[in-house]
Amino acid sequence: MTKILVTGGLGYIGSHTCVALSQSGYTPVVIDNLSNTDIRIKARIESIIGQPLAFQKIDLCDSAALSTYFEQEKDLQGIIHFAALKAVGESVDKPLLYFQNNIEGLINLLTSKSPSLPIIFSSSCTVYGESAQQPLQEDFPFQKAVSPYGSTKQMGEEILQFSAGKNNQGSVIALRYFNPIGAHSSAQIGELPKGIPQNLVPFLTQTVAGKRDKLSVFGHQYPTPDGTCIRDYIHVMDLAEAHVSALERLLNKKNKSPFEVFNIGTGKGCSVLELIHSFEKATGEKVPYTFAPPRPGDVTIAYADTTHAQKVLGWSAKRSIEEALSSAWNWEKQQ
Repeated sequence: MTKILVTGGLGYIGSHTCVALSQSGYTPVVIDNLSNTDIRIKARIESIIGQPLAFQKIDLCDSAALSTYFEQEKDLQGIIHFAALKAVGESVDKPLLYFQNNIEGLINLLTSKSPSLPIIFSSSCTVYGESAQQPLQEDFPFQKAVSPYGSTKQMGEEILQFSAGKNNQGSVIALRYFNPIGAHSSAQIGELPKGIPQNLVPFLTQTVAGKRDKLSVFGHQYPTPDGTCIRDYIHVMDLAEAHVSALERLLNKKNKSPFEVFNIGTGKGCSVLELIHSFEKATGEKVPYTFAPPRPGDVTIAYADTTHAQKVLGWSAKRSIEEALSSAWNWEKQQ
């Protein structure tokens, strides 16, 4: 079967993508430094896919270990690159850590891999910055990034765009994610950050489970209908399946240029308060929350125009926000 390397494959999105790959007939193999996940996730993925998952603990910033890995793995057909630090708020506090890890890791990957291997890059809607236009379209120019995390994604795309197709480098598809939430229907894998969660939904579910005192809603005077930020929340399995669609486009050489980008979201904006109320409706649980000052690095509104992905990749999100939140709660209860 076609072997696909998944960097950061034991992380939140990576683990679900390993499942989607396997279910589509591919063989995922994983490298991960376990900085924001747990080795137990490997066994949980294996229990879902019903076969062993090849794994090596490697940090992409260790160029020697990475080069050795690619010397040994000669039959890879593609790469899905997730491995990166991803918390907007943390990146504001630790900018040099984010630039070093995310950019150095990407460059090491590009210089170590077989030149012709195609790559799917884990990008983000943060590349658009604080855009005056919504929904966001792929051809919108980048605004200044409002966080170091967003800047690393802008830089990552630029590095890939300049290098794609050069010196026999493989083609690249950058998927600009919006806000993944939820968990696999088995409740075997889900979002399991180490320490205090930086993302809304795992903090919310941990609060309802009694692990946190209350949920802080950062800002309630934004120029939105209810004063809270608006995002495009997408079920993580919909996002995982988008990677399979993008991979097949590259493997079948259907891409029109060496570097392509696609928004991956639902196309619908949802405020923080709307998400809280949707969770309460989906689960019957009450969410204790309070308002806190706005968080540095957060944009006001970001939701996707997904027309391009629908037309070109033949992909669209299928699962509802209530389904995503219900699955997130089921996952939390298993912890």
